[in-house]
Amino acid sequence: MAEPVRADTAPVYYEYKVISKIPHSTDAYTQGLFFYSGDLFETTGQYGQSKLRRIKITTGAVAAEQELPDQIFGEGSVIHNGEIYVLSWREQYGMVFDPSSLKQKRSFQYFGEGWGLTSNGEHLVMSDGSSILKFIDPETFDILGSVDVTLRDRPVSALNELEWIDGEVYANVYQTNAIVRIDPASGKVTGVIDMRGILPDEDYVKGETDVLNGIAYDAESERLFVTGKNWPWIYEIELTPRLN
Repeated sequence: MAEPVRADTAPVYYEYKVISKIPHSTDAYTQGLFFYSGDLFETTGQYGQSKLRRIKITTGAVAAEQELPDQIFGEGSVIHNGEIYVLSWREQYGMVFDPSSLKQKRSFQYFGEGWGLTSNGEHLVMSDGSSILKFIDPETFDILGSVDVTLRDRPVSALNELEWIDGEVYANVYQTNAIVRIDPASGKVTGVIDMRGILPDEDYVKGETDVLNGIAYDAESERLFVTGKNWPWIYEIELTPRLN
């Protein structure tokens, strides 16, 4: 992966190169995406359609899935201490699942909307559609702290799906083609990834294909994956700094 930059420097702008792609279910309104134990895991949204899925990384096939309750609009998800945590949008209701069986183990409650979710190994990190990242106790779900995410001293709102990569938070910015790299200590954006053009026009279906959302990282192999809501592909990409 790209080397971290100091939080007090100007953000680095990145371009991407597609390494490979695998099929992705176009009925998947992607809300959360992460890599664990050789597979991709995805949570999808929409009332009555929300699911937790395990996806084979070689073929894109759905190896297993668990439907979420009809009254729940599924949101971000992450593996933490061997368990899958899943948020809901406005229901203030979260679920914990076993990654092998995808069976629900317990539930939890929290305040406000749930959007993206990741883990720094000790705490959960959550977005709520604003410019704020919250650091959460995974046992009590108490808010332990927060940072306001800024780019050149201006708030970056609509932070959506999250991924912890090499000590930084990578975040989709809802309804944009940008992924931002965030220093979790200061909230400063250290890098911006321009994802324009990754989904070819011929793969875009008007009224069905939605926005870029979904970041997963295989730390062992240093592979980065992205997708979007109702997109036909999950892409493995490589990042390089833009030469101005």
